[in-house]
Amino acid sequence: MKFNKLLAVGATILFSAGALAGCGGSSSAKAPADTVRVMSKDVIATMDTSTNTDTIGSQAASNTMEGLYRYEGKDIKPGIATKVVKPSADGLTYTFPLRKTSWSNGDPVTANDFVYAWRRTVDPKTKSQYAYIYEGIANAKEISEGKKPVDSLGVKAIDKHTLQVTLDQPIPYFNELLTSSFYFPQNQKTVDKWGKKYGTNSKTLVFNGPYKLINWNGPDNTWTEVKNDKYWNAKNVKVKKLQYQVVKDPSTALNLYQSNKLDDIVISGDTAKQMRGSKGFNSRQMNSTFYIEMNQKKQPVFKNEKIRQAIALSIDRPQLTKQILGDGSTPANSVTPKDMSFDPSNKSKDFVDETSASGNKYTKYDPKKAKKLWKQGLAETGNNGKKFNFVLLSDDTDAAKKQSEFLQNQLEKLPGMKVTLSNVPFKTRLSRSTSGDFDMVVTAWNADFPDPINFLTLLTSNASYNRGGWSNSQFDSLVDKSMGADANNPQARWQDMKDAQNILNDQQGVVPLYQLGEAHMTQTRVKNLEISPNGSYNMVSLRIHNK
Repeated sequence: MKFNKLLAVGATILFSAGALAGCGGSSSAKAPADTVRVMSKDVIATMDTSTNTDTIGSQAASNTMEGLYRYEGKDIKPGIATKVVKPSADGLTYTFPLRKTSWSNGDPVTANDFVYAWRRTVDPKTKSQYAYIYEGIANAKEISEGKKPVDSLGVKAIDKHTLQVTLDQPIPYFNELLTSSFYFPQNQKTVDKWGKKYGTNSKTLVFNGPYKLINWNGPDNTWTEVKNDKYWNAKNVKVKKLQYQVVKDPSTALNLYQSNKLDDIVISGDTAKQMRGSKGFNSRQMNSTFYIEMNQKKQPVFKNEKIRQAIALSIDRPQLTKQILGDGSTPANSVTPKDMSFDPSNKSKDFVDETSASGNKYTKYDPKKAKKLWKQGLAETGNNGKKFNFVLLSDDTDAAKKQSEFLQNQLEKLPGMKVTLSNVPFKTRLSRSTSGDFDMVVTAWNADFPDPINFLTLLTSNASYNRGGWSNSQFDSLVDKSMGADANNPQARWQDMKDAQNILNDQQGVVPLYQLGEAHMTQTRVKNLEISPNGSYNMVSLRIHNK
């Protein structure tokens, strides 16, 4: 399975202390009464929910589209489905009654719109990087591998307003999974009309969600979403307009907020420290982790376990999170986020805590041990005394650049290692990661729903997002077991996932850095801007309290 979503690395914006002094803190603009203005970390790459790969596009889709369910706070609520459905006794069949509603062009939203969209995503011709999110639905894996026809997918329209889904095996978190943008319906008439242009600008789109995206072209740094009166729950959408603006320059972002031209921004570093406790400051822990992937195909030395462990031990995570980021991010000893998922037999036991013995082994800063393992790894690979010049790929935000410089300084303490930095736009980083054009890359993942399987499936041998190429057959087997043979046995499934996580921790298949915390400044007139377990904001709940 997939699971959503890739993040812009160093996504928080780092402001200098000097920027604060130059802003004055006065409100020079009057906020529009019916509009919320939000900073975005980058542009929308695509609005095609079959091919989107990042949180920015997923948020835009969640604002403008509606699937079977939607998160309200931490609870799943009906969307196009009229109720939250329980599976059949064997856990294999879900039957969804659908409400009568329409697309923004007036077409009815039907069960066939879901059938079409889901088939399109798993169709190898679509080249969706997220086709494997459907694995577990009958025949999905075989279809995406080109072994079965697309119309054999286990989804069908019983009638216009009844959708039935058949699974290969029970999926304990299937309802949570259905809140993801990758399960949204699509209007076939619109997709067929625009072909490859579908999702590249607003005129190629129709919407069935709370808002409509208007006057948007793919590269735009600003975009507007207006309330969709055809949305089935339009009466509960109280904010008429959302305005997004991409901001990468620190002083510009802070000026826009303090001059009352933006309602919500993300801050970090010295700015976050200085603004902590001030009016409008708030910090949000995300189910997101940042980590380093090492390209074993391009640099075979990374296949050596001790080399990877040495890299992990070389990084002072508390210094990175406190001194460089300063945004509430916390050091990670696991690629799976903390405080996200809990032992089914004891809800007070956190998954990361239960795997911390293996997790802490190589993530505690220990430069002496790092050098020892590094030399041992070089000897084992026949590279004694060899010098390496690795390129570290990351994003081009101010925070990402400072983060890269810190990692460069840390890693170059290993004997013979030189690190060259390549900080590029988010889309470029994704493209280069996908094509394998990197030595090491700082990447990130955000959970769709609160379950470790989101992160463990990323690193199975054939997963499309396992771009470093780490592979372990025992790990693969445990992940498969948790999703198959033990899917209906919560405690056995939990143990499978813990065992898999311990293998990943011991081998440092990827090197975890930190769990994302976002420090925000939010205008006090904005209420209910809350993150959902799937990593998106539910803008239906958004409210404005104007004085």
